[in-house]
Amino acid sequence: MIRALVIIAGFVAAWFALVAATGVPHYILPGPARVAAAFADNAGFIAENAAITFLEIVLGMLVGLIAGLSCALALAMSRLLRVWMLPLIVASQAIPVFAIAPLLVLWLGYGIASKIAAAALIIFFPVASAFYDGLARTNAGFLDLARTMGARKPLILLRLRFPAALPALASGIRVAAAIAPIGAVIGEWVGASAGLGFVMLQSNAQMRVDLVFAALIVLAAFALIFYAAIDRLMTALVPWDPKRIDR
Repeated sequence: MIRALVIIAGFVAAWFALVAATGVPHYILPGPARVAAAFADNAGFIAENAAITFLEIVLGMLVGLIAGLSCALALAMSRLLRVWMLPLIVASQAIPVFAIAPLLVLWLGYGIASKIAAAALIIFFPVASAFYDGLARTNAGFLDLARTMGARKPLILLRLRFPAALPALASGIRVAAAIAPIGAVIGEWVGASAGLGFVMLQSNAQMRVDLVFAALIVLAAFALIFYAAIDRLMTALVPWDPKRIDR
């Protein structure tokens, strides 16, 4: 906690020094005091839109997590799916979410569904790739012993490969938690009438850069909160994770 406060204080001090030293106009780079004032004057407006973005992120994480887990398990269980689906999944990551966000709005509308889909797409790949990699890297000696003892593939997956893959899955979920807000905001930028992305676009058009910074700070806080919460949860649920041992 103290370390976090020191980092925040150092960041604010550097920000203040930069604005003071360069004399940059406030409509290009507002100072911390101006951003704090904008946040205080528009607290209700920011909180209302932040709640919408928060809900989009949470639901997007759930959808992306379920899709990523299901995909990794399917790839691990079926060689035919690995041959045909794995190259498609990897190739799909060459298409930025921002490029397909207009299609999501067209297909799912301007409501919350398109933003959830955008967030889920961001989250899907790190979860699926990390979990599949963990499943594929299970100790070969353990697998051979299980097969020698007559264990069937579903039992091997449940009792051996799944627990062994949990540390890799935990790392993937941590990454997904940190980048989850990106998908929701991209969806809001393309088409929305509420949310932090909408606040940023509207404020930027009105040259209210201080309000843009206020929304950015809330968004960054969301990323930190999600990452910290997921990190604590994964550390508690996966006690054999090397990340926990190193602490």
